[in-house]
Amino acid sequence: MSNLRMIRPDTYILPKEKGMLVDGLIIVSSELLQGTEMEKPLDQVRNVAYLPGILKYSIAMPDIHWGYGFPIGGVAAMDIDQGVISPGGVGYDINCGVRLATIDEQFQNLSDRTKRNLLKEIFSRIPSGVGKHRSDVTALSDRDYDQIAKKGVLWSIEQGYGFQEDVEHIESKGYIEGADLSVVSDLAKSRGKNQLGTIGSGNHFVEIGQVEEIFLPEIAKAWNIKKGSIYILIHSGSRGFGHQICQDTLDYFVKKGYAEGLPDKQLVAAPIQSPDGKNYFRAMALAANYAFNNRQQILHAV
Repeated sequence: MSNLRMIRPDTYILPKEKGMLVDGLIIVSSELLQGTEMEKPLDQVRNVAYLPGILKYSIAMPDIHWGYGFPIGGVAAMDIDQGVISPGGVGYDINCGVRLATIDEQFQNLSDRTKRNLLKEIFSRIPSGVGKHRSDVTALSDRDYDQIAKKGVLWSIEQGYGFQEDVEHIESKGYIEGADLSVVSDLAKSRGKNQLGTIGSGNHFVEIGQVEEIFLPEIAKAWNIKKGSIYILIHSGSRGFGHQICQDTLDYFVKKGYAEGLPDKQLVAAPIQSPDGKNYFRAMALAANYAFNNRQQILHAV
């Protein structure tokens, strides 16, 4: 397949060619490599290696599949001074991610009736689907967005969605520095104003399950994770707010000519230290903080 060269089990090098500035590094099992349509995502690994300022490798993780400019599962580190920032690389659903929480109660203690009632209640509390929004809360104002920019997930906790100690259990403590509402369009704000606390569509979900197996007993004990316990897994991101920020930026970057010289205009990227690059980062940071608040409010509803 292509000209991949195995360097150790489940790890392959895609050698530098043509305009690639670095090699590709593919981390995937041989079974997945042979059992999946890989040529298109591998082409995207090559294309990412064209980006100015890329360091070491254009990397693809085990979930590699066809994406927007970057393959899904694609990772690229950039030189902070000479590198670029690519909205397609960050993705449309900015800070799409998961929250995991455990409950000190055995899953087997839930009767079938309780499970049905639980799911019914979750559906009533957490809107799901394309464009779904919350009708039980006041729409976000510019002041609310500004507070989300300055406080991250703390904003929701101050509104009563969760507890202060939650912050210590969220990646980056639920806050990305540098967010700025002034660089975000009115359309993005409008799309996101009623969507906090919703999961949207696609592969987003709320899952209730049980811990079936413990692989690292000492860590499990420290985290109070017990075999058979109930867990909650939430997968959602920045909803229409982040999606619109990505689209606005892609359109602007292409119009400015930042896609010139790249093999795929979906990779369009501005220099990190340019005014355009910095403005995208400010908007992206706000969408990331929005996503932290979204998952926080969903978890509190569950």
